[in-house]
Amino acid sequence: MKILIRNGRVMDPARGLDQQADVAIDGGKVLAIGKAPEGFAAEREIDAAGCWVLPGLVDLAVRLREPGHEHEGMLQSEMAASVAGGVTSLVCPPDTDPVLDEQGLVEMLKFRAEKLHQSRLFPLGALTLGLKGEVLTEMAELTESGCIGFGQAEVPMTSTQTLQRALAYAATYGYTVWLRPQELYLGKGVAASGPLATRMGLSGVPVAAETIALHTIFELMRGTQARVHLCRLSSAAGVELVRRAKAEGLQVTADVSINSLHLTDTDIGYFDSSARVTPPLRQQRDRDALSAALADGTIDALVSDHTPVDEDAKVLPFAEAEPGATGVELLLSLAVKWSQDGGVPLNRALAAITASPVQVLGSALGELQGQLGRLAEGGVADLCIVDPQAAWTVKPQELASQGKSTPFGGYELPARVRCTLVDGRVAFERR
Repeated sequence: MKILIRNGRVMDPARGLDQQADVAIDGGKVLAIGKAPEGFAAEREIDAAGCWVLPGLVDLAVRLREPGHEHEGMLQSEMAASVAGGVTSLVCPPDTDPVLDEQGLVEMLKFRAEKLHQSRLFPLGALTLGLKGEVLTEMAELTESGCIGFGQAEVPMTSTQTLQRALAYAATYGYTVWLRPQELYLGKGVAASGPLATRMGLSGVPVAAETIALHTIFELMRGTQARVHLCRLSSAAGVELVRRAKAEGLQVTADVSINSLHLTDTDIGYFDSSARVTPPLRQQRDRDALSAALADGTIDALVSDHTPVDEDAKVLPFAEAEPGATGVELLLSLAVKWSQDGGVPLNRALAAITASPVQVLGSALGELQGQLGRLAEGGVADLCIVDPQAAWTVKPQELASQGKSTPFGGYELPARVRCTLVDGRVAFERR
């Protein structure tokens, strides 16, 4: 379909583009930015006056809950939530049921996602069979089926030897290993260690759980020359270790979740299970360090860490509630809020959810590597139209996701996605 988006403020953080312009789309591609080509006859025109026209968002952590957890989320509902949030490309972790450790499972998931004609899906394959940390998966076969990297989701590696072998194998073939740094035995608590957890009688997760894991990962990276993406940093000490590793020249990237960027352990309130997330919310100094690191590029990307949880699993005592929160529909607004509250340039905030995540994915994207997360003539027409003046209140029951639990319920947020296009098709439009 030929579409003309008129009168919008077109912004592409990857190129530093920020101008009032029209965008002409044809055949799934951006035909022109500025003025439609001579003779271009649009089948549909979208008036974007007063709105931003942005590259489609890229979210590196979205659990779709299918297969195996359909009571918490269906592929259809979570994909709908993604495009409602302007997310046109997403990465899903391998901790489905069954685990994404076989070629057929990955192919089936990708096939079903493509049939929905919504966000582009990039699965992570399991690093070890069943995520048990014992036997490595067939990474070459999983890559052929569409996996863009390999990880353990929230399951820590018990064997350093197995992790070393996995990193060595991945380095040999140019694969990226995605790890959330958390030491197994120190990471079994339900809240961040500190005065608040002690006062509330909640078992704590010390910062050392993250830093010990980071030291181990970096030491193994030095020996194997592997490329590692660190998922959801949570502490100031962890940030400093990543900063040093990057300065040393290790091939490491990192992300932080919207939860850790905006909230602290005090947001648990009176045992509010909606704030039971992984990694646990830490103290103000950690949040400040994470914000500064995201602003200066030490942390590469901002993610929603979208984890739909069934209501029955949240209406439990805090320590027994299932960790997780819905977030993919909030990613854009919370990035803008971070920019406004923290004095961070808007261009950097938008880059953290568009261009920078694509750099993390790198060559695993294949022919899409230079096209996703940016808005340029000749590139794929993945974009979203955002109304920056549309302040809105987060009402969990009105979210498209099947999971309604979020610690941001009742928050007043800036900017809202009005329309999302994927591959030149309108995948979402707010009525």
